[in-house]
Amino acid sequence: MAQKKKAVDKVWILLLIILSCFYIYPIFMILINSLKVERAIGTGDVFKLPAPGTFAGLSNYFNALTAQGFLRSLGFSVLITVTSVFVICICCSMCAWFITRVSSRFTKALYYLFVFSMVVPFQMVMFTLSQTADRLGLNKPWNIFIIYLGFGAGLAVFMFAGFMKSIPVEIEEASLIDGCSPLQTFFMVVMPMLKPTMISVAILEAMWVWNDYLLPTLVLDIKKYKTIPMLIQYFRGSYGKVEMGPMMASIMMTVIPIIIVYLLGQKHIIKGVAAGAVKG
Repeated sequence: MAQKKKAVDKVWILLLIILSCFYIYPIFMILINSLKVERAIGTGDVFKLPAPGTFAGLSNYFNALTAQGFLRSLGFSVLITVTSVFVICICCSMCAWFITRVSSRFTKALYYLFVFSMVVPFQMVMFTLSQTADRLGLNKPWNIFIIYLGFGAGLAVFMFAGFMKSIPVEIEEASLIDGCSPLQTFFMVVMPMLKPTMISVAILEAMWVWNDYLLPTLVLDIKKYKTIPMLIQYFRGSYGKVEMGPMMASIMMTVIPIIIVYLLGQKHIIKGVAAGAVKG
């Protein structure tokens, strides 16, 4: 029986390795083409490894950094991602705390509205969103986090509320008896216990905001503000020509940071998702 189980596990491991190769292959292709000269990318050599005649070294990366305002777009992406994730984590955790601790028809309805928002396609509201953002002045990199808060609240509240149901109420009651205000109770007692879910929500939301292309394109002024995905889409080299080498290098410099963040927080994501979806 044990040998049969080991054989099944080996088969599953082999299948998962093969599946992982399908996901890694596109990234590998972008990497090898980012190291080639321009003429080798648009020909049959696109699937070949860099050779002495086609190897460009790091020149594509230097061109990507110096052309099209890459560092400026990187700053916009970092600003939008950091502010959006911070606001989502703070506001949604406080909202979930209120929902789980105040039992009423209003809080139940509010919770189901958050859950329902996760199944609403973005395409249904994107044109109305664009008009509303222009009227309210939410079309700048430093205030677009308000829009991301609205779209990211569904998943965040769902995960936070699921975890908070497992936290004993007596701990919070003890802090109130000791003289803590509700805000002090939340930030000093509840929030430290939310660490696994907080990290999970932060990483998942960061991956979404960092890679998002459609929402910034609809809301921001393309001529003034470009995030990294927008810059790659409109990448132009000299004389308005699309230079595939620097574009591939830009994609790699965009993908690598978020992959590193995901790998560092992978175990926290699994713990946080399990806690937010199962407990309570």
